[in-house]
Amino acid sequence: MGQKKDLTGSEKSKIVRYLAEGCSSLKIAKLLKRDHRTIKRFIQNSQQGRKKRVEKPRRKITVHELRKVKRAAAKMPLATSLAIFQSCNITGVPKSTRCAILRDMAKVRKAERRPPLNKTHKLKRQDWAKKYLKTDFSKVLWTDEMRVSLDGPDGWARGWIGKGQRAPVRLRRQQGGGGVLVWAGIIKDELVGPFRVEDGVKLNSQSYCQFLEDTFFKQWYRKKSASFKKNMIFMQDNAPSHASKYSTAWLARKGIKEEKLMTWPPCSPDLNPIENLWSIIKCEIYKEGKQYTSLNSVWEAVVAAARNVDGEQIKTLTESMDGRLLSVLAKKGGYIGR
Repeated sequence: MGQKKDLTGSEKSKIVRYLAEGCSSLKIAKLLKRDHRTIKRFIQNSQQGRKKRVEKPRRKITVHELRKVKRAAAKMPLATSLAIFQSCNITGVPKSTRCAILRDMAKVRKAERRPPLNKTHKLKRQDWAKKYLKTDFSKVLWTDEMRVSLDGPDGWARGWIGKGQRAPVRLRRQQGGGGVLVWAGIIKDELVGPFRVEDGVKLNSQSYCQFLEDTFFKQWYRKKSASFKKNMIFMQDNAPSHASKYSTAWLARKGIKEEKLMTWPPCSPDLNPIENLWSIIKCEIYKEGKQYTSLNSVWEAVVAAARNVDGEQIKTLTESMDGRLLSVLAKKGGYIGR
């Protein structure tokens, strides 16, 4: 009689019935033509059942220890729950309990990324704020570039999933699968662009000026009235392609010079309202962890998201400049957030 690996559901039902009738395991093996050891193993496993879980007594946290944990969490930003409890000499607390306690007094956050500001940077930010404090910011064109990748930021591909459901598969590609460089501007309640930088083009002084000529000047600026051009102030950051002598001289030939070209303090993306526009667009194109399969598809998503940004949203951003300048002065040139 050959030994088989597994019993079928039908055979298991018959074994139970034969046992109820008082048959021995040996007799059941003969009736089912199965190996005696297989029948005995099934009967033994059925009779054993599940062992009852013995819960270990949980460590009780006193009010005094809770105060120590709260102070440690304030002094140790971004520390793990284990490190916080160990610093308070509190041991024997499982991770689930540590996290439950910390949720009542703290939140899990990522470290903020911002450019370093030294003393010279802060002084220049203060000088810039004082210089433009009385400026009519409705006449300032705020510009910048943004790179969008096919995959988007890794940290944005997270969200709630129902119980019993599996997380969707996310493609994994080097450098986010490649990306597109986008240029745009905002003035008062109007969006200028967005315009796409040609794939493979590295923006140096010459290519940057040619790009502005083909997009900004030909498609938008030339359509404006003489009075608008006379009053408009052009803002750009201090990227090498922007602040070079070549680019400055080229813009001067276009009539954008002296007071019409805004000076910009170093390390100050928090002062440029168009950075908030980039955040709005990225939240839209990468919502629910969306990924793209081609550069054209992600560019089309950027254009669609930009069209959905209404004039009131842009106006809110441009009108925030007075408050930003006052915050810079109040913080003595320090970082003000966005």
